[in-house]
Amino acid sequence: MEERDVPKPSIWTDPGPIVTNKSSVTIWCQGSLQASAYILYKERGSEPWDTRIPQDSSNKAGFLIEATTPSHAGLYECAYYTTEDILSQRSDPLLLVVTGVGGAPSLSAQPSPVVASGGNVSLSCGSNLTSGPFHLLKEGGADPPQHMEAEWRIHDGRWQAIFPLGPVSPSHGGTYRCYGSSSSYPNVWSQPSAPLHIQVTGVHREPALSAQPGSLVLPGHNLTLQCHTEAGFDTFALTKDEGITHPQRLDGQHSPHFPLGHVNCTHGGRYRCYSGHHLSSVWSAPSAPLDILVAGMYRKPSLAAQPGPSVPRGVNVNVQCGSEIWFDTFHLHREGSLDPPQHLHLQDTSAPSQANFTFNSSQPPTGHSLIERSILSVGTTLYDSLCSLEASRPSVLT
Repeated sequence: MEERDVPKPSIWTDPGPIVTNKSSVTIWCQGSLQASAYILYKERGSEPWDTRIPQDSSNKAGFLIEATTPSHAGLYECAYYTTEDILSQRSDPLLLVVTGVGGAPSLSAQPSPVVASGGNVSLSCGSNLTSGPFHLLKEGGADPPQHMEAEWRIHDGRWQAIFPLGPVSPSHGGTYRCYGSSSSYPNVWSQPSAPLHIQVTGVHREPALSAQPGSLVLPGHNLTLQCHTEAGFDTFALTKDEGITHPQRLDGQHSPHFPLGHVNCTHGGRYRCYSGHHLSSVWSAPSAPLDILVAGMYRKPSLAAQPGPSVPRGVNVNVQCGSEIWFDTFHLHREGSLDPPQHLHLQDTSAPSQANFTFNSSQPPTGHSLIERSILSVGTTLYDSLCSLEASRPSVLT
């Protein structure tokens, strides 16, 4: 048969070029309405792997593989004969990958799967069954799979490949899986790893976080945190600092209200919230931190005003909060105020301990609207029961 300059056919697979072992796949070859037969070649061989006759004057033909096996993995090309027995050029090569052969590797992110826009994250794919190559895929991604040989073998016998991502942009957000293979059969891949969700923060403007009834609460009281954001956001996440730099996960909910229930000592800590959109992997920048302080957990301190509870306007007032036992941080809070308490950290480790809060009676202390005209007596009464202190648990107060 002669080979002339007729249109080169195109080749593709349905449902896709990466298929699970024992599943079905169709390799399609599309050429011309004048095609009389379509030929499929494997691994650039000169002999046809299969031949199909187009049906109903169609310009394409499908090669069905009902149950794929590792032997089906590899490169395919197709061509066609015209009614004049002219053989077309071969199509561009198509790589068919068969997965699900061998145990799944593990996939993790360092330092965290929650990464700020512009930051860097590395995805580590490891297995004790194969030395690679390893392959990284993103669900719904238009980019081809990334492939990498194992970089080192760590002490427990696991091979690893590191896939660096960054500087991270919103397009990096999404769900990733990795696969292992062998150098002998690089197109036969293992079972997929468990999915890893990369979430990108700092894409939208940060929300604000508030507490009801306030950031200083007593045990047994109900506490609700609310994430305030611009219109258009329908997913919200709340994180609590647990001694790590970045949150390890962001679990979203549709309501900006986070009821924490009846307060106990575990509720104390630093919180932040994020806003986002449903089914998206990108989030706002974090809100400013909100410190929740749980009072009433230790013996009550003492509170006094110097030179006295009633002073002329313009005189400096020294409010003394003291404890018979040693604590390193004292908090001063006005009852009924939604503003965070003032706090002082002591360097002296001797007991009893005392903190001195100083302000001028002509100006309210920062965050308070308590002093009016020339008296402090009402203010002292309100401050009295909420002078708080702490030691080894910085969010649990007396």
